[in-house]
Amino acid sequence: MKRQKRDRLERAQSQGYKAGINGRSSEDCPYQSTEARTNWLGGWREAREDLQSGLFK
Repeated sequence: MKRQKRDRLERAQSQGYKAGINGRSSEDCPYQSTEARTNWLGGWREAREDLQSGLFK
């Protein structure tokens, strides 16, 4: 059970990162649960930081 939960949260973060790289708004988060939403927004923030530091164009 823990393995599935961890994978779901990792997937949420990965999807948030992809959304951030593609320029989507943080308001576009599709998750309602607190844990998944937190991970999605964490990935989104990380992507925005990477964009600002010049890792992606």
